[in-house]
Amino acid sequence: MTNFIIGTCGHIDHGKTSLIRALNGFEGDTTYEEQQRGITIDLSFSNMQKGHQNIAFIDVPGHEKLVKNMIAGAFGFDCVMIVISAAEGIKPQTIEHIEILNLLGVKNAVVVLTKKDLVDNASLEAKKEEISLFLKAYDFNLLLFESVSIYDTQSIEELKSNLFKLNAQSKTQENFFRYYIDRVFSSKGTGTVVTGTVLGKPIQLNDKLYLCDLKKEVKVKNLQVHNNNVLEANISNRAAINLQGIQTHELQRGMLLSKKGYLRGFNTLDIHFNALKNKILKHNQTYTVFIGSKKIDANILLFNSTQGLETGFATIKSQEELFCVFGEKLILRQGNETIAGGVVLNPINDPLKKHNKLKLLEALSNNNIVQAYEILLQSHKKGLGLISSAQRFALSHEEALEIAQNLNDSFIDKKALVLYPLSSKITLKEIIASIYKKNQYALLSVASLALRLKWASENLIESVLLDLTYENMLIKEGNLYKNAHIKEDFTQALHEVILNRLIQEDISPTAPYNIYDDLDIDRKMGDTILKSLCAKKQVIRLQHNLFIYANSLNKIVNEMTQIIKKEGYIDINNFKGNFQLSRKYLITYLDYLDNFSNIKKIENRRVFV
Repeated sequence: MTNFIIGTCGHIDHGKTSLIRALNGFEGDTTYEEQQRGITIDLSFSNMQKGHQNIAFIDVPGHEKLVKNMIAGAFGFDCVMIVISAAEGIKPQTIEHIEILNLLGVKNAVVVLTKKDLVDNASLEAKKEEISLFLKAYDFNLLLFESVSIYDTQSIEELKSNLFKLNAQSKTQENFFRYYIDRVFSSKGTGTVVTGTVLGKPIQLNDKLYLCDLKKEVKVKNLQVHNNNVLEANISNRAAINLQGIQTHELQRGMLLSKKGYLRGFNTLDIHFNALKNKILKHNQTYTVFIGSKKIDANILLFNSTQGLETGFATIKSQEELFCVFGEKLILRQGNETIAGGVVLNPINDPLKKHNKLKLLEALSNNNIVQAYEILLQSHKKGLGLISSAQRFALSHEEALEIAQNLNDSFIDKKALVLYPLSSKITLKEIIASIYKKNQYALLSVASLALRLKWASENLIESVLLDLTYENMLIKEGNLYKNAHIKEDFTQALHEVILNRLIQEDISPTAPYNIYDDLDIDRKMGDTILKSLCAKKQVIRLQHNLFIYANSLNKIVNEMTQIIKKEGYIDINNFKGNFQLSRKYLITYLDYLDNFSNIKKIENRRVFV
């Protein structure tokens, strides 16, 4: 089914809600206050269908004090229906709505002159000409211009027929599911229900979703599109989602649903903005930011001015985290005035100096993603995750990899989806070389180095190790790399090194992995050596990570039996009084006594039988 969303805009009492009612029979003003005052206060949602075609409507309020509600719906528009009374023409709220939609980048437009029965034909044609001239100042793609009266059925039917001929879907397919909540309610017998517009990838029944603002997972218990139960909701569908795992009171308009792992939240984001005519955005002032259906107060910091600018780059600094994507549009207002519109350029807070940040924003403003990657790599010496490209640049993993492959002086780990500057290889080479210089008997693998160097991916490590073998510094034997200048087999030497280490540590041996790291030995190799020492009875394994030299164990057992002879028993208290060991060792050695037939345990004490 083809689907797109038409949103209304226009001055109060120009007939937006009445027009929707005439088109599809939907009564938008349903609340008591709306019916009493005779105006639309909040958003209303409806649709009409013809065969496999569906047109969804978002009807917004026209009152100047309710612009915030209008903006909350406007982000979901594929097309705007500019509703203007033929009797009154363009009015203040018509202009403000048009300006807001222009700032939000809504291109597709339909103009509907309502109440044509109140004017003669000459006046109607004059109004059309006046409106067409006015709209030329804006960047709209005018798809249709109609004149109607709700009392003229033929004009309504012609408009409806022409609307079904349109293909106005304008949302770009994103790489993951996003959905701003615009209504929350509880349905008896159903539970928590939210409504919103599907952005990006489809959502399916039983999907697990992630509430970004609450950092909480929920499940799609039921899914409806225009009151019909469905298995899937696609881009531009107005969808009602019955959520499992969340209470209604925990949710509010503006919260964002997505899939886990795609979006990170930050208290700052960088934008490019354009102010409306005769207005400027001022530095270090608080504005109300409208993004999606979210509304927050935030501080605006300009990049190139301490006063104010009509256009430029700025940072939005918020008290709460923002989960935005590259290219997302927003509106900045102050009080009841719309000041500017902006586009998100940098949704991720990177540790960049100001001059580098400006270079990045200029590159992003020109959609030069290659240059943006090059700038970011300068500050991500230990790797830039390509998985973040979905949020950072609105790119799929495949698109990000394709761009990364065209970069100079970089290393790409396609499996881990990490991009490194070549300087990372140099740094890593120096680290590995220093290990073998410090310990000529070091015996390491890719896996053991990855455990030690968390920032380096296994493919990057392997690439550097292979470079070192080509340089005749290392020799690869199986999965292990050893010093190329040591010709003899030093496995036996490592046995002696580990055994001597345990002899020195006596009754307080450190965990094996710490020994391996200290001696620069691969963990798998270290485990093999310890198994061999245990098989020879030179070392005894007491616990998973506790190995002790056999003579040291015999010594501590003899000391413990002396305590029993002297005091009649041994427990953790009198044991600790004689040996200043940690609780881990005390309990382990006490448990080991249970292996002897002449000792039994009574409650927490060990005594002779």
